[in-house]
Amino acid sequence: MENNLLFHVVHIDSPLGKIELIADAENITSILFIDTENNSHQSLLPTNTTTDELIKCSTQLQEYFEGKRTTFDIQLKMMGTDFQKQVWQKLTEIAFGTTKTYSEQTVALGDIKAIRAVAAANGKNKISIIIPCHRVIGKDGSLTGYAGDLWRKKWLLNHEQKLTNTIAKGKLF
Repeated sequence: MENNLLFHVVHIDSPLGKIELIADAENITSILFIDTENNSHQSLLPTNTTTDELIKCSTQLQEYFEGKRTTFDIQLKMMGTDFQKQVWQKLTEIAFGTTKTYSEQTVALGDIKAIRAVAAANGKNKISIIIPCHRVIGKDGSLTGYAGDLWRKKWLLNHEQKLTNTIAKGKLF
């Protein structure tokens, strides 16, 4: 059986540590902090092979960290179950600089009883930052459930909140 899947990998530095970007020929398939347990590809794939989409993603992430970008224009390929993809798609609708609770996310998906399944799907998100699972918080406002470590979730939310406040005051550029 022939394997037509070829993946390309680039590691980038960020204020949150090294990030591994993985892409197929046309789409970003994974953005993970490489010092977390969720990085299952690191030892399996050669690094620093690139595609146009990896270069574009790397640039846009750098702009995000520099406070110059609030949205992304990246071709993504979400790899998961249909339910997971539905959950991740809803995550992309959470506005920059805002948060939603797991309960609110569940309501948006139309099944209030699925809160554990929604939380589990959030935890399986392999496209960090661009699919913003860091914007989902506990009902009491607590920071819970981030595969990239809670300190990173806090940093990302603070970063976005500061930038949102700057934009509201007309001081972005």
